[in-house]
Amino acid sequence: MQDLKVVDLKEFLNYKTLYYDKIDFSIVQNSWEILKNHINLPYVIHIVGTNGKGSTGRFLSTYLYRKNYKVLHYSSPHIIKFNERIWLNGTDVCDEDLQLAHKKIQSLLDIKLLEKLTYFEYTTLIALYLSSDFDYIVLEAGLGGEFDATNVVKNDLSLITTIDLDHQAFLGNSVEQIAQTKMRACDNHMIVGCQIHEVVAQMAYEVKEQLKQKREISIKVVDKFEEYDIKTNYASYLKKNLQLVIEALKYLNIDIDISLFENIKLKGRCEKIASNITIDVGHNPLAARVLQKEFENKKITLIYNSYKDKDYESVLKILKPIIKQIIIIDVKDKRIVDKNNLFEICKKYNIMTKSKLEINENEEYLVFGSFLVVESFLEFLGVDEK
Repeated sequence: MQDLKVVDLKEFLNYKTLYYDKIDFSIVQNSWEILKNHINLPYVIHIVGTNGKGSTGRFLSTYLYRKNYKVLHYSSPHIIKFNERIWLNGTDVCDEDLQLAHKKIQSLLDIKLLEKLTYFEYTTLIALYLSSDFDYIVLEAGLGGEFDATNVVKNDLSLITTIDLDHQAFLGNSVEQIAQTKMRACDNHMIVGCQIHEVVAQMAYEVKEQLKQKREISIKVVDKFEEYDIKTNYASYLKKNLQLVIEALKYLNIDIDISLFENIKLKGRCEKIASNITIDVGHNPLAARVLQKEFENKKITLIYNSYKDKDYESVLKILKPIIKQIIIIDVKDKRIVDKNNLFEICKKYNIMTKSKLEINENEEYLVFGSFLVVESFLEFLGVDEK
């Protein structure tokens, strides 16, 4: 292995672990203790939940930017280019700024820390470094929880998007356990947005009791969204995320101008990239339910694949009423499920399969299953890293 102190960022990240079986929070924590002395950290807004984190973060960040605040939005993963993960004042971070941040962090951290930091942890540190002297940083949690890398900094405001079953190996085997794990990341004030499980709100108050010996937090559970009439042309589930953003802005005492939410680019979130092609990076039953609702009066060709640890049978069962046929797209990753498993499920639910991936202008397509699925499809279309 080359000396990690001299390689550029892209090569450095190639050495990093993308996923892991066990989280060691001490590595990123020790790294932050060194790095924080060189950063003037802005107001921290932490977004935690199962689905909706990316769109909530982009709605909020764009609004703050349009109100002339300096804001960084950190999200993950990316679809095409790494720079998508760090959004600075309206645009993805440039390569030059990434390299400067990378070199600075390399100069400050011991080689042992640099070697042990995971891909996501190191990227989080880059985002924190680049946010210095900004007004706001909007941090989207990864797996989400008190030991997520984004929780290495004290958050001023926590936004809780919809919580459902996902990442059970890390977060818990029930909605209650997952909600508690995610909410324990809160340090000050928590706003709980639209939920599909009533128990999530109850968990918020239980977490407050659990944490009161360590820190006092305040909670608002949003159960009414009638105050503002949002006419912007977004999918219905995205409008619910937008309502959570409005509650955050009210907490921040920032006036609400609905027109500032217009024409916000949401990559991969029910995004129409052509008149007959919609892409969505969702990958779990919760995402499938909201898409089934969006396409309930249509029949679509589903372009799909899944990670092997996801509940892909439930996903296909949920989407069945809107599926005319399904194409299983090839995705090169060892975490992807065996195609034969998907074909067996399609057979079980009488879902017609098609072997060849091709686009017909007379068909409507939904590309769904994960960031990797969407990335593979865009590669098929010839979309590059522009």
